[in-house]
Amino acid sequence: MRESLSENLVQAQGLVKAFGAFRALDGLDLSVAEGEVHGFLGPNGAGKSTTIRALLGQLRLNAGKAEVFGMHPWKDSVQIHGRLAYVPGDTSLWPGLSGGECIDVLGGFQGSMDSRRRDELVERFELDPTKRARTYSKGNRQKVALVAALSCDAELFILDEPTSGLDPLMEAVFQKVITELNREGRTVLLSSHILAEVEALCDRVTIIRSGKTVSTGTLEQLRSGTLTTVEATTGRRPPGLEDIDGVTDLRFENHPHGVRLRLVATHAAMPEAVAAVTAAAPTDLVVRPPSLEQLFLEHYQDSGHSRGGADSAVGES
Repeated sequence: MRESLSENLVQAQGLVKAFGAFRALDGLDLSVAEGEVHGFLGPNGAGKSTTIRALLGQLRLNAGKAEVFGMHPWKDSVQIHGRLAYVPGDTSLWPGLSGGECIDVLGGFQGSMDSRRRDELVERFELDPTKRARTYSKGNRQKVALVAALSCDAELFILDEPTSGLDPLMEAVFQKVITELNREGRTVLLSSHILAEVEALCDRVTIIRSGKTVSTGTLEQLRSGTLTTVEATTGRRPPGLEDIDGVTDLRFENHPHGVRLRLVATHAAMPEAVAAVTAAAPTDLVVRPPSLEQLFLEHYQDSGHSRGGADSAVGES
């Protein structure tokens, strides 16, 4: 992870935010490097939305330091907002305006909007911009916010549960648009509860719990301390697997074409274990590294609760 403030578009260190006796943020750290899609994960109440509100200059911190583009979110909010676009998880629109009018107003708030791109995204997200906002479902309101933000010529996109209310087809469109933006060098901070979405899009991930950062890094880095499952059918029983340090849960079964085996291995043991299996002439070999969902659950299996009761008082997610 990069340490210098100048090398990150977003840098937060030791953030603390209290609402009365409740600490929504309790020493949280976050860095988002230029040009990356960064996943920001945690259950409801972990502190994701409070962190984003702090980065947007919508609330004052009790302690810690935050910078966006090297500037102070509260003191330099006007300059910062001229360079970023934001999508909230639940969008409220002007009921009497059409969807297209709402897009134009929101785009005006967020910076320079590309009208050609606006029209392209309206079509891709299958939004009818002529309907009044009062008639829109949650998913269509979210489409308005997405089109408005993603049409802007922004350097940084801060997306807080951006696909909330979208159907799977529209989620796929969203993923494709974000991939295109990232290829253009744009930076994205993506808070999402859809782990498959984060796994598909993100270069790095930060997992938080109870207002604190518990893990950050690439998926490969996060997986390095976890276990991987290997399954194979081999012509003969591979010798020496029992002696490899880090191989556990080793099972063998007779199979019409030889031996069916299953094992669990640490990251360090994987090269030796796979080499031993490969030497036994496998007819099939499947290696299953832990998914992001498994990594996420591993960090939360001992948490006991997600602080949902306290969050209802502060509107946190």
